[in-house]
Amino acid sequence: MKKNFFTLLIVTVFSIFCSAQNKIPAVDKSPMDMATYPANFPLLKIQDKVTEPLVARVIYSRPQKNNRIIFGDLVAYNSVWRFGANEATEIEFYKDVRINNIKIKKGRYSLNAIPATDKWTIIINKDLDSWGSFKYDKTKDVVRVDVPVQKTTEIAEVFYIYFDKAAAGFTLNAGWDDVKVSLPILL
Repeated sequence: MKKNFFTLLIVTVFSIFCSAQNKIPAVDKSPMDMATYPANFPLLKIQDKVTEPLVARVIYSRPQKNNRIIFGDLVAYNSVWRFGANEATEIEFYKDVRINNIKIKKGRYSLNAIPATDKWTIIINKDLDSWGSFKYDKTKDVVRVDVPVQKTTEIAEVFYIYFDKAAAGFTLNAGWDDVKVSLPILL
């Protein structure tokens, strides 16, 4: 009986201690978001309006400008950047695609970039489940593609990613501040 009481006491104390440690996390300054191709696929699916299958999904965090100089300062030129904030941005392909004439097998990948003033190098990499690009490993690159920088007239306060339909596939678009880039992806 003493043994059962002692065991119950330890479990109770441990439970109280653990429940005291559970706190609601603070709201992240760079909230997580998701983009799909076709656009708004989850919403179309629940509305029974899907006309083509899900091909790609990007999960990323959306940093904000907050009166900062973004490119060349907050995001260094000619250095690997996680293509967003917080955890490494991930792209998932639900079928094989072609990027820069290289076949990319269906699956999950990280998405990085090397921004420069006139072009970005977009990188699809096999390394997953990391925070930022601090442990980026070039040997795990699947493809690197240089895409031109497009200057925009409207300032984007929050980093964004979205997909557009194209003649032979779709385009991944990303931008922040007064900069936008587009990556063609073929089916």
